[in-house]
Amino acid sequence: MTLFVLREYKQRAAMLFIPFLGIGVTLIGSDVKAELPLLNPPPPSQNQGYPALQYGRICPPLQKKLHSLLSKQKWAWSVSVLDQHGQLLADVNGKLPRIPASNQKLITTAFALDRLGPDFKLRTQLVRRSDGVLEISGEGDPDLGISEIQRFAMAALGQGGSRTHSSSEVVQLVIREEPRHRWWPNDWEPVDRTYAYGAPITRLALTSNALELSVINPANRLKHLFKSEMLRQGGKAHLMLVDHDQVNNKTVNSVLLHKEDSAPMHALLSLANAESHNFTAEVLLRHAADSWDVKQASWEAMRWLKRQNLPTSGLQIADGSGLSRNNRLTSQALATLLMRMGNHPLAAYYQASMAIAGQRGTLRKLYRGSELEGKFWGKTGTLTGVRSVSGILNTKDGPRYVSALANGASYPNETIGQLLKATARFSPCPSSALTVKQLDEHG
Repeated sequence: MTLFVLREYKQRAAMLFIPFLGIGVTLIGSDVKAELPLLNPPPPSQNQGYPALQYGRICPPLQKKLHSLLSKQKWAWSVSVLDQHGQLLADVNGKLPRIPASNQKLITTAFALDRLGPDFKLRTQLVRRSDGVLEISGEGDPDLGISEIQRFAMAALGQGGSRTHSSSEVVQLVIREEPRHRWWPNDWEPVDRTYAYGAPITRLALTSNALELSVINPANRLKHLFKSEMLRQGGKAHLMLVDHDQVNNKTVNSVLLHKEDSAPMHALLSLANAESHNFTAEVLLRHAADSWDVKQASWEAMRWLKRQNLPTSGLQIADGSGLSRNNRLTSQALATLLMRMGNHPLAAYYQASMAIAGQRGTLRKLYRGSELEGKFWGKTGTLTGVRSVSGILNTKDGPRYVSALANGASYPNETIGQLLKATARFSPCPSSALTVKQLDEHG
């Protein structure tokens, strides 16, 4: 998890170069929205079919090295390494489900990209109903801010957009929002909810419902700020909060007065993976599943995961971000997902969303000056007692899909670095492979 200010990230990333795509990245600034895509990867490659996980052979030197590195703490670790063909090259406890922390986001972002596509945007809009009442609703744009509220207020008062009201009239405005019981998954720790990384998940979220800490009642804050802005602009407003799903037939023939779109999907993926932004991941899960009920959304994500022909035994999805300790993933499932997404028509977008060792995101301060810098693209994860890293390691023998999950291990950061370096060192495998049966015989 990373404490993260979205606009600062966009400004920092404006000059970012992503070697995998061979392109520069242009992100929108803090005051200007752009219609052009934030990333311009090449067209999706044609799907050549998805290789499946294969257990037939193993790389003996790499397997031996993993056992040596994990030593007496092997019980706390799950590690799996696959090649681009789906061949399991090394594995320690790879079928054992563990708490993944933010490695959960790899599932969420793959699900969202596959379901919604790279150009999907989150929309916030103001409409005028047939009875003249105005309504504002949103879809969880993580970058919604005060400047957007100012423009919505102007449109509502008739000073811009639609001129349906004079500034002297009292504007009747309905704010559609999720009910309070959906703001947080029930199994998020109460203490986490007070911090920015545990901010409530709402549809109209100014600055992702986070300032220095979590905004505990974002709906009331939005109502207050919206009313204050309209007063500042010389108008009056009566605002009412209603549940988003509340049916109102008077919205059928509504007229759009103003809208604000989020950054496209491929930029949102980067926020979720490279910067580990929990709010964005949760919103993507809900939209991919077409449900803002986190239990229903998690169930839909699990259904999608099973259709990918991954090893899903023991897996459990409880949220989109990994903040829940009820999530369970295996290193084999994560490594296989990475391998299959590497063969997906939208593979470029998926890899481009990840942190890069020594260069970008949550990995930017790790492995600088080592053989891993610029060669490992991955997702980090951290909870108390939990450390995880999964991603793509570029080697002399092609990509290696690596997942390492530690629950209760000592010095996990150091060990993960050693595991990644060993994987790079033994590629290609310097000796003939062992069969799984032989592996069991040799321990």
